[in-house]
Amino acid sequence: MGVEYDGTAFRGWQTQQPGVRTVQTCLESAVSRVADHPVTVHAAGRTDAGVHALEQVVHFDTTAIRRERSWVLGCNVNLPPDIAVHWAHPIEADFHARFSAIARHYRYRILVRRTRSALHADRAVWVHTPLDLALMRQAGAVLVGEHDFSSFRAVACQAKSPIRRVHYLDLTEADGIITLHIGANGFLHHMVRNIAGVLLKIGRGDAPVSWASEVLAARDRTLGGVTAPPQGLYFVRADYPHTFVLPQQEQAGPSLD
Repeated sequence: MGVEYDGTAFRGWQTQQPGVRTVQTCLESAVSRVADHPVTVHAAGRTDAGVHALEQVVHFDTTAIRRERSWVLGCNVNLPPDIAVHWAHPIEADFHARFSAIARHYRYRILVRRTRSALHADRAVWVHTPLDLALMRQAGAVLVGEHDFSSFRAVACQAKSPIRRVHYLDLTEADGIITLHIGANGFLHHMVRNIAGVLLKIGRGDAPVSWASEVLAARDRTLGGVTAPPQGLYFVRADYPHTFVLPQQEQAGPSLD
């Protein structure tokens, strides 16, 4: 399935203790009602509290026979307004939403203006001082390629290796919003938010462009600055080998298959 959600009122993707509202819990409840049996849903990426998704890819195993349209409409009837299923598609048994993915894409949105926004309060991070986009682009360029991103991973990150390959990192500006576009073969916990935090500090003039290289080379999270707030982050999509024909909608970066 391709799933969109506003992460504002969720404690993240992953199911936690009873009574904690998570995307996985709500989605599993809806899918289980349509399937008429308990279902466990697996996602391409586990988003944190407050983080949004434009097209999260999930999979589940079921013995139920339903039309694709029935899965979509049936789930949406049973989902809260801040989650929506856009498509459903039968897939081979060897597919896994997380482990079959060959790349993932994110966006991070920054609202730059003197006064706060009511409309963007939970959809972008507000910065009330000007940012130097050219400096941020220079700093971001050094992060493209295969590196040890230890300085950009959360202390509690459980990934076995800090090595990741960033395929692209672009910054665009429109209508007062700067958007960081980034794609990689995989991401560490808080990696995008930590990159955004470094670029924000450089964009404000609080650190030189060279600081991005220094942080990367240090391989030490304690030297990596603050983690940017979650509300600016969006999971855009995951890429899979073309042998898995998925009706994905969001486009981000080049094909990596």
